[in-house]
Amino acid sequence: MRKTLTAALVAASLLTLAACGNDDGSGSAAGHNDADVAFAQQMIPHHQQAVEMAQLAETRAESAEVKNVAAEIKAAQDPEIETMTGWLESWGEDVPDEDMSGMDHGDMSSDGMAGMMTEEEMGDLEGSSGSEFDQMFLTMMIAHHEGAIEMAQTEQAEGEFPDALALAEEIEATQTEEIQTMQELLKP
Repeated sequence: MRKTLTAALVAASLLTLAACGNDDGSGSAAGHNDADVAFAQQMIPHHQQAVEMAQLAETRAESAEVKNVAAEIKAAQDPEIETMTGWLESWGEDVPDEDMSGMDHGDMSSDGMAGMMTEEEMGDLEGSSGSEFDQMFLTMMIAHHEGAIEMAQTEQAEGEFPDALALAEEIEATQTEEIQTMQELLKP
């Protein structure tokens, strides 16, 4: 009887471990909390808007430096969107819509997501070009980055998922550096 009970406990433990197993190598078996979920669910659309803004710079920016900053932002944030999407899927949580086109950005900023541009602001950016675009892009992206840093700091204070905490630290460091670069580009 004792052997059977021990075998049953071992089997149950193995099944539990297998259920918590991680096939994608992202560390999703580690514990997470509501702050981690909120961080990913809010940062995905936040990053998507930054990518959308960066894509506009490809054809509208006059300055090569602005185009370079935009390309760096897109290159950093696209993979982060994929990573956070993977976390949410592995946690069985809702993933924000990946298609930002036609989305009412005003709704998102009213939800308290710091730094999000309104639909009108995005329209103004899209309608500009040359040095006007450069000025508007840099000013808006600085505010956008400041919002992302605020969200990343909240995650670092309240989250528990190790990969999300590490990403939040990286977002804070990278975007702080990018803000400094953009502030320099704004100087006459």
